[in-house]
Amino acid sequence: MRTLRAQVTAILVAAVLVVIALANGAAFFIARPQWPPFGAGVIAPAILDAVALAAKLPPGTDAPALRPAPPAGPLDEMASRQLSDALARLGQPHPVRVLRPEGGSPVTAIGLADGRWLVLSGGGIPPPPRGPPGGTFGFAVWLALMILGVTGVVVLAVRRLTRPLALVEEAARRIGPDGELPVLPERGPAEVRAAAAAINRLSARLKASMDSRMRIVAGAAHDLRTPLTRMRLRAEFVADEEDRAQWLSDLAELDRIADSAIRLVREEVEGGALEAVRFDRLVEQVATELREIGLGVAVRGTVPGLVSGRPLSLKRAVRNLAVNAATHGASATHGARLAVSADAERVVLVIEDDGPGIPEALMGRVFEPFFRVDPARQVKIPGAGLGLAIANEIIARHGGGLTLSNRPGGGLLQRVELPAADAGQDGDE
Repeated sequence: MRTLRAQVTAILVAAVLVVIALANGAAFFIARPQWPPFGAGVIAPAILDAVALAAKLPPGTDAPALRPAPPAGPLDEMASRQLSDALARLGQPHPVRVLRPEGGSPVTAIGLADGRWLVLSGGGIPPPPRGPPGGTFGFAVWLALMILGVTGVVVLAVRRLTRPLALVEEAARRIGPDGELPVLPERGPAEVRAAAAAINRLSARLKASMDSRMRIVAGAAHDLRTPLTRMRLRAEFVADEEDRAQWLSDLAELDRIADSAIRLVREEVEGGALEAVRFDRLVEQVATELREIGLGVAVRGTVPGLVSGRPLSLKRAVRNLAVNAATHGASATHGARLAVSADAERVVLVIEDDGPGIPEALMGRVFEPFFRVDPARQVKIPGAGLGLAIANEIIARHGGGLTLSNRPGGGLLQRVELPAADAGQDGDE
C-alpha cells in the first residue's frame, strides 16, 4: 500500500463498494413491500371486514369459517404477532393465530368477542422472511464476486491512468551508473507519449550538460599543461635553490591536479568491451608495483575471484585506494593491508590502514572531486583529491560499490564489492 497505484486502487475500490451498498440499501427501502407487512395495506382492513360480518351472525349459526376453537398446527409466531399489532393499530385488537401447515397454504384464525374463532385460509399472509438464495454461502459468493469484479475493473482503470507515472518510475530504475536516462519509446496513449517525450528531452539535455561539463574540465586541464611547462622552465633559472625547489614542487602539484582531472573525465566518457579479469591477481600486481616504489602495501589473503570489466580501469581504482591507505593511513609499523574474498555472487576487496580515519561529519563528502579532509591543505602528502572520486567512478561503472568506514580500533576500512563474473569465462589478468 505504499505505492501511489495501490493507494488509488484501494480508495476507488472502497468508494465503489460503498456506493453499491448505499444504492442497494436505497433500492430496498424504495421498492420493498410495506413494512410491517400488515401496517397500512389491505390485509388487516379486509380481515376486520370479515370479522365484522362474522360478528353479526348469531351464535349457533352453522358456518364453516366459524369454529369454537382455533385449528391445530404449526404456529407462525412472527406473523401472528405482526397481524395482531396491525389490528390493534386499526383500533380493533383481536387474538390472532397464523398457522402454516406442512405443504399447505397458511391459515389465519381470529378470535371474536363471543369466544368463537374466525378461520380464514390464505388471507394474503406473506411468506416468512427468507435469506438470500443459497443461504450464507450463496451471499458470501455473491459478495466475493462483486468485490473481485469491482477490484478488477478499478485495477485496469488505475493502471491505464497511472501509466505515465509507471513510465517515470521505470526510467528512474534504469538509470545507469553514468547517470544517463534511457531513451523511451514514444508510443501508446497520448499521456504516455507525452511522458516519454518529456523524459527523452530531459535525458538529452542532461547528457548535453554533462558532456559540456566534461569538455570544460578536460579543456581547462589540458590547457594548463602549456603554461605549466613554461613556468617550470623559468623556475629552473631561479638562483636560490630553496625557492627553486619550492617553485618546482608547487608546479608538480598543479601538474598532478591537471592530470587527475583529465583521468576523471576519461573515466566518465570511457567505453569499450568488458573482459573477464582475475581480480585477486590484479590486486597482487598492484601491491607489488606499489612496494617497488617504496609504499607499505601488504596482501594478507586472497581467493580466486573473477569479475567482468576493463583491466586498466580496475587496476587504476585499486591503485588509488591502496595509495590512499598507504600514504594517509600508514603507521610506523604497518601500511595498507589488502584482502580479497569471493563467493558465487560477488568479489570483495577490503583495504585497512592504521591512520586517523575520516571524521564522521565529512564521510558523506569523501567521493566529491578535489575533496580533502584538511580544508587548509596543510598536509604534506601530494595529491589532487581525486583518487577516491576516480576509484568510485570506476567501481560504479562496473556495477559495484565502494564504502568507507572508520575502524573501531582506529584507521580506515575501504570495502569494494564487484559482481562476480561467470566462472566459465577465462580471466588472464
